[in-house]
Amino acid sequence: MRIVVAPQEFKGTLTAAQAAGAMAAGARRAMPQAAIDVIPLSDGGPGLTEAIHASRGGTVLTATVQNPRGRPIEAHWLRLEGQTAVIESAQAAGLTLLQEHERDPRITTSYGVGQLLASALDQGCASIVVGLGGSATNDGGAGMAAALGARLLDAGGNDLPAGGAALAALERIDISGLDPRLAGARVLAAADVTNPLCGPEGASLVYSPQKGASAEVAKELDAALFRYGDIVERDAGIPVLTAPGAGAAGGLGAGLIAFAGAEVRPGFEVVAEAVGLRELLADADLLLTGEGRLDEQTGYGKAVAGVARLAAECGVRTLIVPGMLAAGWEAVLEYADGVEPVVGSLITAEEAIARPAETLEMTVERAMAGWLRLREVESGAAPADRAEGS
Repeated sequence: MRIVVAPQEFKGTLTAAQAAGAMAAGARRAMPQAAIDVIPLSDGGPGLTEAIHASRGGTVLTATVQNPRGRPIEAHWLRLEGQTAVIESAQAAGLTLLQEHERDPRITTSYGVGQLLASALDQGCASIVVGLGGSATNDGGAGMAAALGARLLDAGGNDLPAGGAALAALERIDISGLDPRLAGARVLAAADVTNPLCGPEGASLVYSPQKGASAEVAKELDAALFRYGDIVERDAGIPVLTAPGAGAAGGLGAGLIAFAGAEVRPGFEVVAEAVGLRELLADADLLLTGEGRLDEQTGYGKAVAGVARLAAECGVRTLIVPGMLAAGWEAVLEYADGVEPVVGSLITAEEAIARPAETLEMTVERAMAGWLRLREVESGAAPADRAEGS
């Protein structure tokens, strides 16, 4: 029996690597003789570098960059063989880097992401993967572009201050000082969403309220990004207003497209290719995956849905063990064979939060036992009434 254990993070309680370790421990308790491949996953947001490092190795490097409020912090990025860098934008521009009272997408900046890109270029990396997701910003990647030498100017020829609100005063973009090394680099943006830059489904109206914006501020930020998108197209020659994924990470997707020539792809696909997930599943009998909450959003770019669909294509059974269930979770039954949430009749939400790894391990062990009984019934090795009464 070969099992692939491939969860994403259980947000707020376990990283993808921690969740994978707990799930693998539960699987080993249920099936001590099974061969288990442990593959932490990410959809492009927080945990991207950890997920790829766990599978591919590489060297974790540190750079001093600005956080979303301009304070210096130490951020990590991953260098792989073949001059490839993996950068997680949340390391420099993440929402979790700020206290709740500091969250204000009018003034937060993606400048630190540009510094991470410059660090990778300094190390000679010619291929750069940038994970988008979990950002505290709504500046369209303007801060990132400024860190790489672009100038965003107002009517008086002055550099704009940091943040998404300042883009309302944008008059001209000067890219003459943009880092020339970008022209020789291949940049791939791994996005967990496909939202455009602006409009009802854009970065500001959909996501800025999660970052501290009121409804009125969200409208102001949307108008500012519309202006930014128009001037980017005029001065940089790159249309970003309608590009899929341009709205990811507060519009950082748009900035990467315009100033780094990035290709935007679903984050799960990028990670799956990097870790050779299809090849691992081709030889597997069972996939174990999970996330903190299984709901209607799971099917929209999330790693759990992606890996379950990939397993189905490979003819592999799938068990999903989420932290909890929420409205719309039933949709995953289209491509999963079973769902066993941690929070339920045996384990309360309070217990799961207090002991996340232990309760996840216990739930996986229980789910595996049920799956094994089902296999016995299907193979004729055990009577159906025994399985039903177990």
